[in-house]
Amino acid sequence: MNEANVVVIGAGAAGLMCAITAASRGKSVLVLDKSTKAAEKVRISGGGKCNFTNLDVTAENYISNNKHFCKSALAGFNQWDFIDWVVQAGIDYHEREHGQLFCDKSANEIIKMLLDKCDGYGVQLELDVKVKSIEKKDDFKLETNIGELACESLVIATGALSIPKMGATGFGFKVAKQFGLNTIQTRPGLVPFTFTGKNKDDFKALAGIALPVVVSLVERKAPSFKEAMLFTHRGLSGPVILQISSYWLPGDSISINLIPDLDLKAFMDKKKKEHPQALLATVLSHAFPKRLVSLLVDEFPMQQKVASLSDKDVQHLEDFLQAWVIKPSSTEGYRTAEVTVGGVDTADLDSKTMQAKKVEGLYFIGEVVDVTGHLGGFNFQWAWSSGFAAGSAVA
Repeated sequence: MNEANVVVIGAGAAGLMCAITAASRGKSVLVLDKSTKAAEKVRISGGGKCNFTNLDVTAENYISNNKHFCKSALAGFNQWDFIDWVVQAGIDYHEREHGQLFCDKSANEIIKMLLDKCDGYGVQLELDVKVKSIEKKDDFKLETNIGELACESLVIATGALSIPKMGATGFGFKVAKQFGLNTIQTRPGLVPFTFTGKNKDDFKALAGIALPVVVSLVERKAPSFKEAMLFTHRGLSGPVILQISSYWLPGDSISINLIPDLDLKAFMDKKKKEHPQALLATVLSHAFPKRLVSLLVDEFPMQQKVASLSDKDVQHLEDFLQAWVIKPSSTEGYRTAEVTVGGVDTADLDSKTMQAKKVEGLYFIGEVVDVTGHLGGFNFQWAWSSGFAAGSAVA
């Protein structure tokens, strides 16, 4: 039987961070993953450039039943700590909007950095491993396709349900259930919306159009987001849609401000002077793509000359454009979701160590936990921070 102080199931961002931290403390660490390559989600992230963290990380950037749970781990290993790792590894990076940090060259640089650290501290990495069963008496006993394994501390870093084609499963949730931990209901997050009927046909005709908007939920309280929205053949995508999707529930409507940066009254006053006989639809085509204006014509009377518009008419138009309400039919689901919202209940975990309160030596980190970040490097930071917390605590 192969024995180690710590077995980490999952060789992704959180699992590798945990392994490095534990091994740096002198622990013998074995990392298992059912894939044939480590950190595949890191490899494809950020269009292959890995949005590895954000300059402005706070608890407000996370969704959880307990909004305070993530604070301890984020304070224990913050974005600046990981940036130091990146700098020390000689990885060039750049900042994009909203404080997002990306590798200049490739996400493979982050993976190499993590694997080099694993090698340096003597972490044993075993890929293409299937864990068949887990038992706990004094220690944990694992049955796998490479034989029996034993450990004092077991860390579940298996991710969740997003992107099943990359091997995502509910394994971590099954382990949580086996040991009596609660799981908060899961749903796809950071995922495009889909539509049916007329909206589906309309949006398909607009596929490829992108514009800056502000999006919020209509029926429930949630943050609003201002970024680009993209019309697709299936519905709506783009950063702003991915952001609000993590809060969306079936049946919710979304409100879209199509003119977040346009002073409509000043714009219309100018157009009235320049083109008084022009139709409203024609004038709006100076501010919006023509195909989008054609869609809005069906919902707002635009076949009138701008000279005839009263201040009240302009106000009605502004109200409409600032709060265009539509109801998505669904999302594209876990197939394309970047994250899973929900997961192992934080009420059953110690926020400082990520250890299960009911089971000594059992830890849950990363996406499997009910802590989900906004788009922009926050989910990777949670992986680094929660992995570090568990790695600092394992026996």
